[in-house]
Amino acid sequence: MNINLNIIGYFIYLSITIFIILKVGKICYKNGNIYVAALIPNHAEICQKINQVLLMAYYLLNIGYCAVTLISWQKITSSTQLIETIGIKTAIIIFIISILHYLNIILLTKYIQKLIK
Repeated sequence: MNINLNIIGYFIYLSITIFIILKVGKICYKNGNIYVAALIPNHAEICQKINQVLLMAYYLLNIGYCAVTLISWQKITSSTQLIETIGIKTAIIIFIISILHYLNIILLTKYIQKLIK
């Protein structure tokens, strides 16, 4: 019986990365409300809306990127190659998430006062 390791890899990869994306998004959203509220005092409704937009963009970008990366996978022929591929692809997603997080903090800190005036 010929088992397609790519299909197994896709399932494992998407399960891991979507879990990470959802978990990190929830944490950043919860803590981001406090952070944005400190940047924009006395504008609680605007803070909430900004944080919701950031969360939605974060989910769409990262989950979409995960789905798109599936087409770039090479044919997986061994379990070792399967683990390596999942590890590399997951590490790339984690790296992208961290870069996006720090870019959001930098942009919000630098430009938030200009946005509300």
